[in-house]
Amino acid sequence: MNKGHLIKKVEKGSIAEEMEICAGDRLLEINGEVVEDIFDYQYMVQEEELVLLIQKPDGEEWEIEIEKYFDEDLGIEFDNGLMDDYRSCSNKCIFCFIDQMPPGMRETLYFKDDDARLSFLQGNYVTLTNMSDKDIERILKYHLSPINISFQTTNPELRCKMLNNRFAGEALKKVDRLCAPGTGIEINGQIVLCKGVNDKDELHRSLTDLYNYRPNLKSVSVVPVGLSKFRDGLYPLEPFEKEDAREVIKEIEYWQNKSFGEYNDHFVHASDEWYMIANLPIPEAETYDDYGQLENGVGMVRLLIDEFDEALSELKQRDDLGTDLKNYSASASTVSGKLIYPFICDMVDKLKEVVPGLKIHSYEITNNFFGERITVTGLLTGKDIIEQLKGKELGDTLFLPQNLLRAGEDYLLDDIHISDIERELSVKVKILKSGGRDFITGILGIE
Repeated sequence: MNKGHLIKKVEKGSIAEEMEICAGDRLLEINGEVVEDIFDYQYMVQEEELVLLIQKPDGEEWEIEIEKYFDEDLGIEFDNGLMDDYRSCSNKCIFCFIDQMPPGMRETLYFKDDDARLSFLQGNYVTLTNMSDKDIERILKYHLSPINISFQTTNPELRCKMLNNRFAGEALKKVDRLCAPGTGIEINGQIVLCKGVNDKDELHRSLTDLYNYRPNLKSVSVVPVGLSKFRDGLYPLEPFEKEDAREVIKEIEYWQNKSFGEYNDHFVHASDEWYMIANLPIPEAETYDDYGQLENGVGMVRLLIDEFDEALSELKQRDDLGTDLKNYSASASTVSGKLIYPFICDMVDKLKEVVPGLKIHSYEITNNFFGERITVTGLLTGKDIIEQLKGKELGDTLFLPQNLLRAGEDYLLDDIHISDIERELSVKVKILKSGGRDFITGILGIE
């Protein structure tokens, strides 16, 4: 077994390059201590004086002394981002979306992570059931913050039931240590709401308990459970209806008003889906407190609309584009899931008013793959897009949103490649970034 941590890349002009550290080398020790994982590494390399033990590919070991500024980075990227094995989830949550996926998809889609290090590095949410006392001590020692926690409920017995883990209720006590006076650890929370399980009185109880963790607990998002059609043999869950959603929003608004009066922020946030289900307007930008819960679908629609409107206003005022826009002529199409479709249509109509020669068709794609209850664009598959757009008027270019693609790749969730869509639909595909400003610049091909 190879020792240490394999170095994947060394940045040009970095301290590591200056010290002749290269890709393919292995980091064995820092200041005489073995580096367990990325937490250890990031903490140790803050020091101004370092002694690195590096093993070259031929087995020769170099002891390298470094003097640098405090917090100055060495410029090393490791083959394993965590510098350790990923920790998989030991729960069997009644709402887990991975359990609702069909067989036969790529293996990585079935991996359930529950790793506090990914919470710190990538913003993933953890349940705390995988965290030992040592993990908590390291978080406090290294001051790792923020940590994102999936609470679901603060009722210990109910949490054990929801996570199908008899230790899930006891794990909540770890939050007490993280939020003890003087720790300075910041936390973001999440509640996946399941109808008839942790909503109504249980939701009020949870938010009451979580409010007591302020100011360490900065925000809590409440999102409805996603229900695919692949739920045979799983816990029976029902979708939320209009009145259910309005009741959830009313509860959240109570805590928002309370928090704004005491902390000058809104603390609890409803994901965008609640407002669609309730048939209520999307709140204004100030409600979202700088969009700290954006990755949970909180405020994405508002941010998209506001960015688009601002960019469109700027476009109207650009003298250098006046004639070009009047003479602009293009035919294209866009796709989106049911949730965001009405807003995309509105944006397209506004853009066509400014650019009369733009002919663009917006198509709503029903998620037949996972089931019609899944309405977000990011879970659409290439197969559904191809089947539902065949024979439709697409123009010269089909614009697909970036969140349909696997990170850094040109494949959709079901391993359909962009080139497959181009071939099947006989149209050029271009990718649109997710912002409202990107929507305009991408379609018009301007800066």
